[in-house]
Amino acid sequence: MAPNPVPPITYPDSLPVSARRDEIARAMAEHQVVIVCGETGSGKTTQLPKIALELGRGLGAGGSGLIGHTQPRRIAASSVAKRIAEELKSPLGEVVGYKVRFQDRLQAGASVKLMTDGILLAETQTDPLLKAYDTLIIDEAHERSLNIDFLLGYLRRILPRRPDLKIVVTSATIDAERFAQHFASRQGPAPVIMVSGRTFPVEQRWKPFEEAKDFDLNDAIADAVDDLWRGAGGGDILIFLPGEREIREAADHLRKHLSHQPLHRHADILPLFARLSQAEQDRVFETGGAKRIVLATNVAETSLTVPGIRYVIDAGTARVKRYSYRNKVEQLQVEPVSQAAANQRAGRCGRVANGICIRLYDEKDFQSRPRFTDPEILRSSLAGVILRMKSLGLGLVEDFPFIEPPPRKAIADGYALLGELGAVDEANELTAIGRELAKLPLDPRVGRMILEARSREALHEVLVIASALSVQDVRDRPLEAQQAADEKHRKFDDERSEFMGYLKLWKWIEEGRGSHGHADAARAGQKVDTHKLSNRQQEQRLRESFVNPRRVREWRDIHSQLHTVVAEHGWRLNGTPATYEQVHQSMLAGLLGNIGCKADDDEWYLGARGIKFWRHPGAHLSKKPGRWLIAAELVDTTRLFGRGLAAIEPQWIEPIAGHLLKKQLLEPHWEKKAGEVVAFERATLYGIVVYNQRRVNFGNVDPVAAREIFIREALVNGEWETRLPFLAHNQKMIRQVEELEHKSRRQDVLVDEHLIFAYYDAQLPQEVVSGASFERWYRHEQKLNPKLLHLTRDELMRHEAAGITTAAFPKTIRLGGIDCTATYLHAPGDAKDGVTVTVPIYALNQVSEERCDWLVPGMLEAKVLALVKSLHQRPRSRLMPLAEFVAEFVELNPFAQGPLLETLLKAVRERTQLAVQRNDFKLDMVAPHLFMNFRVVDEHGRQLGTGRNLAALKAELGGQARSAFQALAALKVTGAPAAQVALAPAAASVAAGSPARRGASASASPAAPEPVTPQTYTAWTFGELPELMEIRKAGQTLIGFPALIDRGTQVEIEVFDEPAAAAVKHRAGLRRLLALNLKEPLKYLEKNIPDLQKMAVAFMPLGTQEELRTQIIDVALERAFLAEPLPHDAASFQARIDEGRTRLNLIAQEIARQAGAVLLEFAAAQRKLKDARAPKDVADDIAAQLQRLMGKRFIAATPWAQLQHLPRYLKGVQLRLDKLRGDPARDAQRLAELRPLEQRWSRRVAELKGAPDARLDEYRWLMEELRISFFAQELKTPQPVSTKRLDKVWAQMSM
Repeated sequence: MAPNPVPPITYPDSLPVSARRDEIARAMAEHQVVIVCGETGSGKTTQLPKIALELGRGLGAGGSGLIGHTQPRRIAASSVAKRIAEELKSPLGEVVGYKVRFQDRLQAGASVKLMTDGILLAETQTDPLLKAYDTLIIDEAHERSLNIDFLLGYLRRILPRRPDLKIVVTSATIDAERFAQHFASRQGPAPVIMVSGRTFPVEQRWKPFEEAKDFDLNDAIADAVDDLWRGAGGGDILIFLPGEREIREAADHLRKHLSHQPLHRHADILPLFARLSQAEQDRVFETGGAKRIVLATNVAETSLTVPGIRYVIDAGTARVKRYSYRNKVEQLQVEPVSQAAANQRAGRCGRVANGICIRLYDEKDFQSRPRFTDPEILRSSLAGVILRMKSLGLGLVEDFPFIEPPPRKAIADGYALLGELGAVDEANELTAIGRELAKLPLDPRVGRMILEARSREALHEVLVIASALSVQDVRDRPLEAQQAADEKHRKFDDERSEFMGYLKLWKWIEEGRGSHGHADAARAGQKVDTHKLSNRQQEQRLRESFVNPRRVREWRDIHSQLHTVVAEHGWRLNGTPATYEQVHQSMLAGLLGNIGCKADDDEWYLGARGIKFWRHPGAHLSKKPGRWLIAAELVDTTRLFGRGLAAIEPQWIEPIAGHLLKKQLLEPHWEKKAGEVVAFERATLYGIVVYNQRRVNFGNVDPVAAREIFIREALVNGEWETRLPFLAHNQKMIRQVEELEHKSRRQDVLVDEHLIFAYYDAQLPQEVVSGASFERWYRHEQKLNPKLLHLTRDELMRHEAAGITTAAFPKTIRLGGIDCTATYLHAPGDAKDGVTVTVPIYALNQVSEERCDWLVPGMLEAKVLALVKSLHQRPRSRLMPLAEFVAEFVELNPFAQGPLLETLLKAVRERTQLAVQRNDFKLDMVAPHLFMNFRVVDEHGRQLGTGRNLAALKAELGGQARSAFQALAALKVTGAPAAQVALAPAAASVAAGSPARRGASASASPAAPEPVTPQTYTAWTFGELPELMEIRKAGQTLIGFPALIDRGTQVEIEVFDEPAAAAVKHRAGLRRLLALNLKEPLKYLEKNIPDLQKMAVAFMPLGTQEELRTQIIDVALERAFLAEPLPHDAASFQARIDEGRTRLNLIAQEIARQAGAVLLEFAAAQRKLKDARAPKDVADDIAAQLQRLMGKRFIAATPWAQLQHLPRYLKGVQLRLDKLRGDPARDAQRLAELRPLEQRWSRRVAELKGAPDARLDEYRWLMEELRISFFAQELKTPQPVSTKRLDKVWAQMSM
């Protein structure tokens, strides 16, 4: 087809480039590359194509190809094409046309083609040498986008092969020298032509401001607007701001500010940014009417000219996209613009009249900024560039002639992303996936999603989503109708995925286009033919739901292009709808670096390489996404946000990202149940834990280490459940040798584990790494050697353990009449170190502490040696050598005969001839294992208590032990004439018709039926009561002590496990039985106690009159009837009643008189203490003394002999208080001497925990006599007493 003729060319005289057109034409004719630098307003963008046409370039002018003219933005390409066509007075498309991504207004015979740099770059795939062009004009090269840098490098490489191609590189501000050197040839650098700037001067005003609480950027902008419109008259203002949010805030502030100014309140305030709807963009380019303030981002810096602009206000900042190589995310941070960008902004005014540019920063700040904006190649991901170069065969990125080579880390990052997508192999060569990705005109990530969707039968859905991600969101959200837009958009939202929201939106849009079905489809419940809306109706429908029709067309165009590419490759779309899993696994393949895992206690997500990102506040989701999600993109603005979110399942990651997972095997260990060595596998994707604690067979990964663990744990330590005979045999042998070690308290008897390991290691083949492989080998080898792997005792022992016999270390120890199991442990510091004896709870109270001190024969020497070593140096020196003395002591003294300390003390005294005392043995210096450890258990073997202090265990568990003993063998009398002796729990009885033996015997069956109801008595009708009885339990004999128990109105018979406890209970029971048989005499006695009421008044601080009467009668019965020996049968009981009946009244009167005397002195002492107002230490001491002497049951609790002395002790208190006022110093001195004596007595009482001790009671009354000696000598003492005498008594008690 013939080219369209070029109309006559004219040049506007007002443009500076018109005056230099001859120079430019001459340079283009003489050089292959020309650099044209012209300031804003010079006319270079529109006039350079006309100069080329005049030179005969372009098809219509006789050239060999088109004149290609690139612009960085689609809107700039279309507007420039329209302006040039208007100047040539030709229809758009005939001579001058344009081609952008979604529009082609270029006829076949045209000469000048305006296009985006991306369009020209895409044509290199089909026309590598760009033979369709004879001239190329690269405009706005200062932007240094990825496309521009790649184009300039590509053009330099093809220039030698296209000598006819002319190239013009131009921009308003440019680093001319760098571009000239880039295109240098044999003739030298490319020529540079500088063209003067705008036709009207622009005044630069510097107006910096300081951010404060009450003054911010918006206030500074308002002040600048007031300055421009007040001082310079009218004119439209263009304000540059960094982003959409700042534009909205500034617009609101300006509207409020101007509403108070009558002249300017009707001014139009218009936003200008890339996401605006077409209608809002059109308003910006319409002139006339009211004054205008246009708030724009940096989209208005370059050839996109806003008409009518007279003034510019420059905030000096912009949102700059930077790719973080560390976090692998794009960051949109607000940064100061470069000097070149600032000059571009200033060049937007001064085109219609003298201009003013107010910069909201100072000149010093301007001069400190870089001259040019960093090229995009230095702040972007290079994955797409590398993929394109690989597919075009352009060699290595490092060798490509970029104007400014990218850093190595950027290249490495690009290869890493391609590796993530599976586009390159380990050698960085294209894979099959990479070659297919290069054919798709999309971001590599989106292309990878489509390829994955092809294999997962989700191609239809992913094509819709991929095309949606390649365009601006079609949903509009106007500033004045945001809430209404959100309501309309809510029907497209999905609960879990914004990707599914795109599909809902696409389906809704397609419904307006109508669908075709079949008549039978209705009967099948499917959709039938639907009505197709007209274009106007469809557009109205879209606008009502705030969906941008222009962007919908772009979306459909990209989808159509992708569909065409898919059809060219022969890929089939899925016939049935894809599931959520199929769609999102496809999306996951391209977004592996954008996975997020939600924090447990916060709203952020942990992303790849340790980054944190948040859900974008504008996310189109009806609910919060789950714990795991993917994001279509991560953008860093005020914080790092994820956009395009969708919930995923973590188990989807491993099949898709298996080549990227870093796996660790942790804690390889032997599992007894599984019979194999298992490790926990942990897999991470860019630092995110995908799965953890996954059990894997370690033998398949590291058989050498697995074999070692198997031998050590399964065979050496015996942690394996198998029926193979050798393992049970070997473990039995090892236990026997270990028992010898514990008994001998040596750890060198059993051979080291390493030797046992070496034994198995030498026997087992290398392929044995688990229980299963071992059993296969063993069954085969056992046929040849039945004793295979059987260890002998000699092989397990380093040497013989001499002296370790059953006699020295018995398995049972007889305590409390029964054989208790003994176990031995050698583990210093362990609670069970030494010998541990298991004592049944029912035998606890009968265990003898004297026997336990002797331990076992094998440990006696060690204990005696430790005791001897604890002595002072002097006696210890006379026992040297200690080992010989200890051996002699063990040999000469029968084992467990008498108290150990007493026996040892006697031997030490005989050898040393020194008065060694019991306290000289420092028990705290003796190692804990040399004291027997007790483990108290119930009848089911459950542990009730443990420890080495037998007295403490008895105090804690004594009551429970007594109950258990009585439940086992309690003596009950049935009340039959034969007077039977019965054991209620065992239902066993002993005939007692004749006088019973003093040591009756009963048998207890191990199986205890229901207990028999206790028999009660009011008279001695139960035959003879033995002092003790034998009870057999499980073949062993227990000793019980029967006693009468006071039940108030009757008595019962119970068996006790301790004679002392039985004696106390028995006396009280006998007293009750006597009272029951002396009812009349006691009634008389109760009414005739002399001076009872008078005594009751003095007794009131202690108790009631009834309690006083009861004590007097109990003591009278005790003294009248219960002298030793106590009655043991009915005859002796009756004889005792007959004997004491006559003296009961006399004894009671004597007791009453003595009680009266005591109470009289007690009352006087109390009054004296109250009136004396003694010092606190004296008052406290006397109060404590009175409390000890005068308890509530002082008549019954005080021995009769000591009760005679109570009045004297109380009189001594009164005399002490009388003397105190005359000589307090003497009292204080005596009290200081007395206090340590009482303190040691109190400590010993606490240690005994209520156990009776006659010698300690004697010491207590000696202290009372010492008080008389100290404070009331005139009352005299029955015997001489002093502190030395008490010290001597105490020493004897401690021996």
